[in-house]
Amino acid sequence: MDAWEEGLPGKPCFLVQQPRLCWWLSPFFLTCAVYFLLWIPEDQVSWVSALVKCLPVLCLAVSLQAVRGGRGYHTRLQGALLSSAVGDACLIWPEAFLYGVAAFTMAHLLYLWAFGLTPLRPGLLLPVALVSVLYYGLLLLHLPASMIPALAAYSLVLASMLWRGLARGGTVCWGALLFTLSDSVLAWDTFVQPLPHARQVVMTTYYAAQLLITLSAFQSRRLKTT
Repeated sequence: MDAWEEGLPGKPCFLVQQPRLCWWLSPFFLTCAVYFLLWIPEDQVSWVSALVKCLPVLCLAVSLQAVRGGRGYHTRLQGALLSSAVGDACLIWPEAFLYGVAAFTMAHLLYLWAFGLTPLRPGLLLPVALVSVLYYGLLLLHLPASMIPALAAYSLVLASMLWRGLARGGTVCWGALLFTLSDSVLAWDTFVQPLPHARQVVMTTYYAAQLLITLSAFQSRRLKTT
């Protein structure tokens, strides 16, 4: 299978080369603005707050319909984005937290599948593993026993996604880093110690991460004209 079909990084064709990309991504930026302008308090749990939180990621999933070629790659990204949206909704309700963890675990597995193992770059694995073991090892000490298996599995999948994202390079690299940062801040704020402006940091880095990973599907791709 060639590089086009696998979605490997190539010459970027972003906003300058493909002005229509602005049109396809405009719903994402609009719904992000709505989320931050409304800033619905976390204690006001409702389907409206869940929808407002999910919409930017759902818009990114729809934007991938603009991509020609690389069907396997962008379909996996769409699956990851839809799983992320389910996770976003679940995390609105505290009692659905583990369902949210399961949804995001599936999202990262789909990202792993999309990113593949080429180039392998095993030298990146050691620093990623060391940092992950230190951070999540400390975090697990603060978790309820019932959550440890699910979050230990999630941390392993997230670290693997980070490794493959760093190995892939381009916008995926930065997206994987921001996704990991977002999750790390969220976990620390939730289970260890409240952090100032944690929600702003978590959501800004999260939406940016999803955007950067999505943009990788537009590299060396033509946009549909209809």
